[in-house]
Amino acid sequence: MSGPVRQDVQAPPPAPRGVLAAGPVVPGAAAPTALRGRGPQAGWQQVAGHQAFLVPVIAVFVVLFLVPLAQTFYYSFTDFSGYSLDARWVGLANYGRILTDPSMLAGLGFTIGFAVAQTAVITALAIPLAVALDRAFAGRALVRSLLFFPAVPSIAVLGLVWGYILSPLGSGVLNSVIAALTGLGPVPFLADPWLARASVVLVAVWSQVGWHAVLYLAYLQSIPSDYYEVATIDGAGRGQQFRHITLPLLTPAISISTFLLMTNGLKVYDLPFTLTGGGPGYSTFTLTQSIITSGVAQGEYGRASALAVLFTVAVGAVSLGQLLLSRRLEGRIR
Repeated sequence: MSGPVRQDVQAPPPAPRGVLAAGPVVPGAAAPTALRGRGPQAGWQQVAGHQAFLVPVIAVFVVLFLVPLAQTFYYSFTDFSGYSLDARWVGLANYGRILTDPSMLAGLGFTIGFAVAQTAVITALAIPLAVALDRAFAGRALVRSLLFFPAVPSIAVLGLVWGYILSPLGSGVLNSVIAALTGLGPVPFLADPWLARASVVLVAVWSQVGWHAVLYLAYLQSIPSDYYEVATIDGAGRGQQFRHITLPLLTPAISISTFLLMTNGLKVYDLPFTLTGGGPGYSTFTLTQSIITSGVAQGEYGRASALAVLFTVAVGAVSLGQLLLSRRLEGRIR
């Protein structure tokens, strides 16, 4: 009986000089000498390649934002009319005219009031609405879609539609319904200054409350259900769960929602313009409408530029203050 065949194991031939031999990689071992020095260079090349993708974005930002902003700031100290390039330096005269113009002051007052009012009302309605939409009921998906739909059409189109509904004439849709049900005369929804302001705010709330409710709903669905189960076991009711669990965990969503509402409210133009035309008088006049009608439309680009600079500074200050306040509130909750 023959024994097992013995095979001699030969060591692999040595690698040629200058070529690295393949072998197991030992964790923590130093890199081979031939590869040293390539890491930093390759890292810088990779970073430079990534930064190169930012060049188009920076170019667009400079051309479409920084350059026009610098031109606007310069024109605000001149009497530039938009037609001739020989603008005359007038200093702070444009800013002085703005601060003494009744239409500008009226636009400033309504713009701030509109932004604050719509932010407060939409936030107060959207959070409970999101809590209700988070519960299971028949037709929940359809209700969510219907509430989100008013945010889909253009706000200018909605302004025209609501202008027909709230028409102060007897032929207006709402006045026709009121006359048929109660026999009362037409209500001046868009002819009375206070009713016109309230109408603009209510239409803005109607068009945006569903969108912000969906935003809160997305955050609600990310809250773990264990929190509510433990609270229920401890005997906490729905009101206590909402105050101590839901509301604190919705703070990031509240920060985002109120920031969007305030900035968009300060920049509002299309809804008051299409719904009331800025009237009656200057009761629903906005700052953006002042820039266009009182500045650009009359060929007073210097005055319009001064108003745009003040408007940009005001929006930036409000946005920065709101962000700082939101971060401070989030820090306290954490």
